[in-house]
Parts: sequence; C-alpha cells; structure tokens
Amino acid sequence: MTTPKARLSPDDPQWIERLCSGDRATLARAITLIENEAASAQAVLRAIFPHVGHAQVVGFTGAPGVGKSTLVNAYIGELRRRGKRVGVIAVDPSSPVSGGAILGDRIRMSEHGADPGVFVRSLASRGHLGGLTRMTVRVVDVMDAAARDVVILETVGTGQSEVEIAGIAHTKVVVSAPGLGDEIQAVKAGILEIADVLVVNKADSPLADQTVRQLRDALHLTKRPGWQVPVLRTVATTGEGIAELTDAIVAHAAQLDPSAREGAPRLRMRRLIAAAAARQARRRIEGLQGGAFDALCDAVLKGEVDFETAAQQALHPDFGDET
Repeated sequence: MTTPKARLSPDDPQWIERLCSGDRATLARAITLIENEAASAQAVLRAIFPHVGHAQVVGFTGAPGVGKSTLVNAYIGELRRRGKRVGVIAVDPSSPVSGGAILGDRIRMSEHGADPGVFVRSLASRGHLGGLTRMTVRVVDVMDAAARDVVILETVGTGQSEVEIAGIAHTKVVVSAPGLGDEIQAVKAGILEIADVLVVNKADSPLADQTVRQLRDALHLTKRPGWQVPVLRTVATTGEGIAELTDAIVAHAAQLDPSAREGAPRLRMRRLIAAAAARQARRRIEGLQGGAFDALCDAVLKGEVDFETAAQQALHPDFGDET
C-alpha cells in the first residue's frame, strides 16, 4: 500500500527538495499557491529564492493567427531531443465567466502531457494589457527553481503591449506569418524593437519570401549594437526550421553577459514593484477630491504647470488635505 503524498506545506523541509528535483506534483501545487495568492505563497517565494536564476527564459509573442502555439509545441519537442527539461507558461485570454484561463494553448501542447520533462501551465491574462499578470512573473521563478533548463513564456498576442515580455525573457522570439500584414504594424507597435529572433512561420506559403524581405528591411530601422537579429523561416506543422530556431536561441543566450541570467529575478522584481507603485499612485490620484486637485488641473490646462511638476505635487502625502 502506497502512502499518499502530503500536500505542499512550507513548514515541511522536504517540499523544497522535491520541488528542486523537478517533482511535477509539488511544482503544480506551488504554482497554484502563487497564482491564488494563498496565505503560504510568501513562504514559498522565500524558500525558492536561493534556487532561482539558472533557467533560460524564452518568450514567444506575435499577432494572433501566426501559429505561436504550434511553433512552441515543435520547439518543446526539439528541446526534449536535446535533453532539456522544459517549463511552459501559456498566458491565455481569460474566460468571461470564470476569469480563468481558456486553456487553448495547453490543449495544443497535449502531446507532451505524459513527458515528465515537460510541465505546461496555462494562466489567465485577467484583462491585463500586456497579457501578463504579475503572478506570471512569480510562476517563472517557481519553474526556474524546479529544475527547468528552459522556461517558455507564450503571450496572448494582443498587440503593442506585448513589449512587456522584454522585461521578463532573456530571449524574445517574435513570430509573424506570410501575408497577414502584421510585419509593418509590428514596427509601429514597437514589437520588432524587442525581438532577439524573428520567425516567419507557415513559410511554405508563396508569400513567405516577401515577408522575410519586409522584416529584414524593417530591421534596418531598428539597429542595435551587438547581436544581429536573424530572420528565420519555419513550418511548425512539419518541423521545418525548428532546429535552426533552437540554435539561434542558444546562440543568443550564449552572447549574453553571464550576470544577466543571475540578475534576471531581481530585475523582474524591480519591474513588478515599479508597476505596483504606479497602480497605487494612480488609485490615489484618481481618488483625490476637492478644490486643490481641480486647481492643479486648471493650472496644467493654462500652461502654468507642466505635467511632471503636477504629478509630483499630486503625489505629495499632504496634497489634497483641505482639513
């Protein structure tokens, strides 16, 4: 008779050992605690802190319909052939009923469900503009601690707000498809500026060559020192170009400063704290009542005060206190 596994408890000194050894049940439970912001979530985060900063985080983004999920599925297969342990965070649109993830990406990656070296988790975007909730960042850290060599982050592909992925992933893969017209739109939206690897998926289309040329031309407008962004062709349904894509991601990671990966968790926290501070400041200012705030708005309208000065005044602890 087997003994049932105990539920994850931060008070159990063995659970972090199970997590760091890659135990899937412990990983799933830890992510649930983090996502639900359970009372023990902070204890989980404290326990994993010494174990983060090792995984390569690869972000996939692009417009809807370009085949991101199928491409990620093929990329997972190539990573497993190379002996890498993989974690996948698929940020799905939220259900309008429950607020939970719709799980479309998880269904498309179901062929890896029985592989102990692959762990896929769908998270709900919950309407967040960039398709990324703050808990997504913490889940990256949990998967990092859980012996994943590569953590893949696939975003919902909602447009220019996808540039948020730049603050999380070491390597950003921007996916396009032939003939969708999103290449030039991507330039306007700023997505190309964050790309480390550009992919034209569904490259068996006769329009693929034209799309590749458009993207290469667009890169001339967004030159960056150092790394030369490659434009690759893939056909995710057949596996064509997937090995080359994987090689390009490895090459990009190899040229990064070694401290970049180790310092990534702290950088992610800096961004999270800054975002939280911005939300609090916005709530405070939007809640201001009375003549002081109206007078400040009028001063900006008249050109007597600039926006930055007005913001500093509105954020002062005593501003709006008319008692």
